[in-house]
Amino acid sequence: MNDHDPDISSSAGRTNSPERQTPVTQTLDWNDGDMPYSREFGDHFYCQTDGRLECGHTFLTGNGLPERWSQPVSPESDFLIGELGFGTGLNFCETWRQWKLFRQPGARLHFMSFELFPMQRDEIDRALARWPEIDAERKAFAAIWPDQPTGHVVLELDDQTKLTVVCDPALDGVTAAKAGFDAWFLDGFAPSRNPAMWSPELMQALYDKTSPGGTFGTYAAAGFVRRNLQAAGFTVERRPGFAGKREMLCGKRG
Repeated sequence: MNDHDPDISSSAGRTNSPERQTPVTQTLDWNDGDMPYSREFGDHFYCQTDGRLECGHTFLTGNGLPERWSQPVSPESDFLIGELGFGTGLNFCETWRQWKLFRQPGARLHFMSFELFPMQRDEIDRALARWPEIDAERKAFAAIWPDQPTGHVVLELDDQTKLTVVCDPALDGVTAAKAGFDAWFLDGFAPSRNPAMWSPELMQALYDKTSPGGTFGTYAAAGFVRRNLQAAGFTVERRPGFAGKREMLCGKRG
């Protein structure tokens, strides 16, 4: 999800918990045949230049990945990535693809995303089919995505990879989550269109749930987003954005 104004700037086994039985949906338009656009938020779900490459630049490199996956890990703990805005699942599929290339024996990845408006299987499949690089991940993921995603969707993709999608408001979901996040992908719709996803309360909850040394990356560079992250306690760094975008933000909990 992207803000197109650089000055404003800026989503095996299966279980569904029963908290919310009726999924909340969005009205989608499809541009260029397979690029979803949310009418409710007035924004595309990913960068129009190349969302997969933007994921690598903003979220993976922005969090020091995959380099951090080469470090020794405890078999008792997962590498825990949190994401605001699951959307089409693009960030997860690209992360899973790279995780399989660089993970260490015995290491486990848990990718936990917070998404109030989960998409349907056919919508996800259509949106991700434009990238042949993630065909294997798209097919495996879509095959086990539930018909009615509600509550907590838990998917075991392989013996080293787990996905949880929390289909609730982000602040509620993050507040209820256990602490210990190693990295965050902050990928909600543009701050100018979805300010609740970038609120002081949510940024504080993210900080509180982040492990010491944990990091975040986001395409967003709006001043109020930066200030909210700093006020929560993160050290924030500006970096060049993707595809000519002036800035993005990265940061760390000390």
